[in-house]
Amino acid sequence: MVDLQGQYAKIKADVDPSLQEVIDSAAFINGPKVHQFQKNLENYLGVKHVIPCANGTDALQIAMMGLGLEPGDEVITADFTFAATVEVIALLQLTPVLVDVDPVTFNIDVDAIEKAITPKTKAIVPVHLFGLAADMDAIMDLAKKHNLYVIEDNAQGIGADYTHRDGTKTKTGAIGHVASTSFFPSKNLGCYGDGGAIFTNDDALAHIIRGIVNHGMYKRYHHDVVGVNSRLDSMQAAVLDAKLPHLDSYNLARRNAARKYTEAFKNHPKIVTPSGRTTCQGICDTCDCHVFHQYTLNLKDVDRDALVAHLQENNIPCGVYYPIPLHLQKAYKDDRYNEDDFTITNQLVQSVISLPMHTELDDEQIKFITSTVLNFINGNS
Repeated sequence: MVDLQGQYAKIKADVDPSLQEVIDSAAFINGPKVHQFQKNLENYLGVKHVIPCANGTDALQIAMMGLGLEPGDEVITADFTFAATVEVIALLQLTPVLVDVDPVTFNIDVDAIEKAITPKTKAIVPVHLFGLAADMDAIMDLAKKHNLYVIEDNAQGIGADYTHRDGTKTKTGAIGHVASTSFFPSKNLGCYGDGGAIFTNDDALAHIIRGIVNHGMYKRYHHDVVGVNSRLDSMQAAVLDAKLPHLDSYNLARRNAARKYTEAFKNHPKIVTPSGRTTCQGICDTCDCHVFHQYTLNLKDVDRDALVAHLQENNIPCGVYYPIPLHLQKAYKDDRYNEDDFTITNQLVQSVISLPMHTELDDEQIKFITSTVLNFINGNS
């Protein structure tokens, strides 16, 4: 699904000296490379504060801890996403409230959010799923109306631009009250191990979070808040800082590959290709709302599992994200949920398939992948 070796070969001259610099300095924890990357990422995102941490799941948990949410508070998020988003809500003894997603964008349904709000609701967690910006203007309006926090899960969307109603643009992760991201190796901006970060424009919140990531300490052995041990090590920061200047070109390469995929599948009655938020298709020359962490098809009247097997037989990797809705996972079942409220998610888990998507995809590979998909679907119609 990704070609990290091919990507590394192209940036080896940037990465290797940066790693060697950390080794020579022996500043492995919270060293100069971490602070350098933090500042460069702040400038790139246009956000006041980036607080690096150990991984994306920690980032989301720490963001919630920083907001002071209390056990029993309700947090609304999407049913169709990776479990980490709801996992941290449960770990903090908050109450997850899962809602359905939009059938076109796969992102959280704003109308479903509003219907789920109760007096106990304290926060909304929109996920920029597969790299497409969620409908942040509508979500922020809803949060303001009901006095709620917005915590962006930007693990799949780093580098995407959200275009506001007035035509201005903001990077995803810099819109809500706080945001989290993951630097897992397969992400659009990935390190060579684990890593994550929290973003915010709120000075007071940033101060709290900086304490939380370091055992609650601002001064050594003085623990002012309840914290955790979650730090981005200097080696990973060195890799990320070397890759950050390439992020826009990486995302452009993904969009170009997506455009070629979509052209190959265009107008096929059994294949729905990824779309943008409204009339934007997410893959036009001027659009940057989608950074295609995944390229995901929605199949109609196709045996998805048989297609998966067919691709594997032809040595083509693929992914099914996500095969079981969160509301049906054993850990997160709740008698309050009604199956009629999850019609889109329940359909998507049966019909979506993600094709290889990375910066090194070439035309020959895309042609082989698309022709293999089409041959199967056309031959089984």
